[in-house]
Amino acid sequence: MPQNINQPSNQIRLTNVSLVRLKKGKKRFEIACYKNKVLEYRSGVETDLDNVLQIPSVFLSVSKGQTAPSKDLAKAFGPKTPLNDIIMEILNKGEMQVGEKERHAQLERVHNEVIDIVAGKLVDPKSKRVYTTGMIEKALDQLSSHGGATHKSDEGKASGTATPTNGEASKEASKEKAKEMPTWTGVVTTKSAKSQALEAMKALIAWQPIPVSRARMRLRVTCATNVLKQAAKGSVKKEAEEEDADGESEKSTGTIKDRILSYVEQIESQDTIGQEWEVIGFVEPGAFKGLGEFINGETKGKGRVEVLDMAVTHEGD
Repeated sequence: MPQNINQPSNQIRLTNVSLVRLKKGKKRFEIACYKNKVLEYRSGVETDLDNVLQIPSVFLSVSKGQTAPSKDLAKAFGPKTPLNDIIMEILNKGEMQVGEKERHAQLERVHNEVIDIVAGKLVDPKSKRVYTTGMIEKALDQLSSHGGATHKSDEGKASGTATPTNGEASKEASKEKAKEMPTWTGVVTTKSAKSQALEAMKALIAWQPIPVSRARMRLRVTCATNVLKQAAKGSVKKEAEEEDADGESEKSTGTIKDRILSYVEQIESQDTIGQEWEVIGFVEPGAFKGLGEFINGETKGKGRVEVLDMAVTHEGD
């Protein structure tokens, strides 16, 4: 007589998956995603959840096919939280579980992206020329291998006329100063390439394993005077601020003139000739796109941006 095989109703078997785990309310929850799609979703490349999730369910254990009971989800995330919101929270905040090969490939992709970003935004302050990716990579390797202290190791040594007490005090002061300076320990997969590129640039500028300075674009912006005092409609994101860690990603509201000037880091000249206003100044490369989009959208063809120099530096870097 054949025996009935009973399978638990909350068991679902999945294979070839990439797991995202989140611990909440003393329980560990998992979602099953397609390989390589989680990073694409988090970076904004992929926006369709159907292409990311293998199945729109929350699990206690994907490997065992055990879905999370509704009471556990309600206790951890709140009784009125929709399943889709729970999945989104796990997807955005959870820890991604990947194999060794995947992890290595992921690390290499982020590493290359960081190097490309840094190489495009730093220049030699004397020649004003950009460095090759190989030179930037070598400089960052030098920082990570020496803990960021490549060119500061001789600071704090007592001079021939200094007393031992003064020498020790100077050494301690140098150590304290070094602790406050930005450091670089290498690329990780838990942060975005943009945020890590910013950290790398700060460390390179602080420690100078090679002579570097932040690149600036020199621009001329012109606009009809009759639109300058008009109120700017929407808030436009500035890409350079999106990369910054301070979280200020939106431009302040104000007149069109105020908003244009807020993109300019240093004003070289500003003048009004007849019915046209002109400003020449230095702008972060990452802000150029946002500035152009703002002028195109707000001035209705009565404003324009002209690039005068692609990679220049100014005092204060």
